[in-house]
Amino acid sequence: MANPSEQQRPVALVTGSQGFTGVYVTAELRAAGYEVVGISHEPADSVLICDLCDRDALRRTIAQTQPDVVVHLAAIAFVAHGDVDAIYRTNIVGTRNLLEALAACERRPRAVLLASSANIYGNSDVELLTEDVPPAPANDYAVSKLAMEYMAGLWADRLPIIMTRPFNYTGVGQSDKFLLPKIVDHFRRRAAVIELGNIDVARDFQDVRFVANAYRRLLDVDAAGQVVNLCSGRAHSLTEVIQMMEQIAGYQIEVRVNPAFVRSNEVARLTGSNRKLHGLIGPLDIIPLQQTLQWMYDANH
Repeated sequence: MANPSEQQRPVALVTGSQGFTGVYVTAELRAAGYEVVGISHEPADSVLICDLCDRDALRRTIAQTQPDVVVHLAAIAFVAHGDVDAIYRTNIVGTRNLLEALAACERRPRAVLLASSANIYGNSDVELLTEDVPPAPANDYAVSKLAMEYMAGLWADRLPIIMTRPFNYTGVGQSDKFLLPKIVDHFRRRAAVIELGNIDVARDFQDVRFVANAYRRLLDVDAAGQVVNLCSGRAHSLTEVIQMMEQIAGYQIEVRVNPAFVRSNEVARLTGSNRKLHGLIGPLDIIPLQQTLQWMYDANH
């Protein structure tokens, strides 16, 4: 039986709690005093096994949880994921099922944070992307996230929704199929050669620990109805990332551009404005990219 102090702790529901971001968000929320209940496909302590696309099962799961706050991370987040049907089904229908279940709760949550993506901005020629820049999604993943945003708008009068648009972020535990972990892994193995796509693309890379902290802080302020970028405000090209890793690892790697890795609809540059985020939650603890890369490089040494 839970002791009285545990019973009084606010309940945070985290979908995708066993995923890369979910692990950090769960830790952040627990450190802030929340009782965290996760939804995932993978069994673990304080995790409920449920498929967001199973509407009835999800509704029963949410009804028994009655969360105070929600962080919705469960999604297919890999842009090059091969199953397009799964991208749309999970990212749109799964989110709709969640919102429907939350709206049916006897006690509505005080904050529902949805993770969208800065990919919705597409190949914009705007130097610093604010939340007011018109969306121009350039791949199925981005289209699914934008459609999710529009769909979620239908629930805005019933749920206190916070829409976040995180830019690229990384950290220990991210799959090597993502670009920065792949690069770090090559240097950790002291590989002589790495094959990449367009090395001139620039991204506003940030640290997963910064993202988890920002999510938690957004739950604790009055941000309902807001659309918020999560970003560092600075972009780094892959060439710069390689140079940072060469400094960390102490050797130079040969970079070969593999045409198979060059996407025709590649977003050339994504740099975000974090002014709105700063206005909502206060000073931002941006972690420099080289520090993040060093953390990742050291993790398995």
